[in-house]
This record gives sequence, C-alpha cells and structure tokens, in this order.
Amino acid sequence: AVLAHHHGIPMYVAAPTSTIDFDTTDGAAIPIEQRHPKEVTKPFGIDIAPADMAVYAPAFDITPSGLVSAIITEQGVLEQPFKDSIERLRKRAKD
Repeated sequence: AVLAHHHGIPMYVAAPTSTIDFDTTDGAAIPIEQRHPKEVTKPFGIDIAPADMAVYAPAFDITPSGLVSAIITEQGVLEQPFKDSIERLRKRAKD
C-alpha cells in the first residue's frame, strides 16, 4: 500500500462484508493475532534460525485507510470516506 501510494497507483482491498466489524471504530482497536515463532524459525520442521531468536510474527497487519482507494465487496464498492460508506452498508444490512 505504501509503495502503491508513493507511485500514485490505486490500492484496492477485496473482502467479503462478513470481515467488516461494524463496531470497531478504527484499526487501532483490532487485535492482531500473533503466530507461533516456529512458523518463522522452523518452517516444515527445518531449523532456519537460532533457537533463541526473537520473533515477531503477526498474522496480518493494518493498512491505514488513507492508503486504500476503495474496498470491493459482494455488496458493492466502498469508497472514501470509509466511515460514511461503511455506515451506509451497515444500514442496508439491517434492512
């Protein structure tokens, strides 16, 4: 997303609406699952790093919304400002 933004290339997210948490106000409130360090240091059961190596292994990261051009869902395309377009999606889902 950062490289795309730097080079003026739009960055789109394709995601099902089931992945949108309507009660989360921003990315800082999303808990990030941490993977087991051996997924990085011992893939396929093969040691590739020292046993005492410190590992940070998040399952995913949070892309700042300002770097996202649009979110493509099965319910349509959400555009900036996302707060407004997600709220419209929430209202449609309630109907």
